Amino acid sequence: MSSPIEIRRAGIGDIEAIRAVADKAFRATYAEILSPRQTDYMMEMMYSAESLHRQIEIERQAFYLAEDNGRTIGYVSIERQDERLFHLQKIYILPECQNRRIGRQLFECACRHVKTLCPEPCTMELNVNRHNRASGFYQRMGMRKVREGDFDIGNGYFMNDYIMAIEL
Repeated sequence: MSSPIEIRRAGIGDIEAIRAVADKAFRATYAEILSPRQTDYMMEMMYSAESLHRQIEIERQAFYLAEDNGRTIGYVSIERQDERLFHLQKIYILPECQNRRIGRQLFECACRHVKTLCPEPCTMELNVNRHNRASGFYQRMGMRKVREGDFDIGNGYFMNDYIMAIEL
């Protein structure tokens, strides 16, 4: 039987742990969806130490880490966009640690975080690539597809996403 997973709020000192998980989990997620060049571009854009520092300190994204015996194996980040609108920015788990209900724990952690900031009814949205099999996971968590979009992320690259939402 596996040990219990601990989830804790991340800070600036956890940037390298987030980057290490992203290097494996983000790349594995998009290996068959995006070109290696686009993946490298996105890794630099979203997961450079400078970018993560900005996300945590300036954009005030809340990051939570999933840890197994002190080893970071996943993370989630949530950002408040409006009084009653939040965005689940990222949720990734190391490939070898998937299918252990860690994603569910991180998703539920994100929902709790939102409800501490906004006890009244509110919405949490996320963008998920139209070809990412994780969209089924989000549907099982109670999210529904509300729209789709093609988003210019620079350097000639686009993200072709579903926007999914859940009312909390």
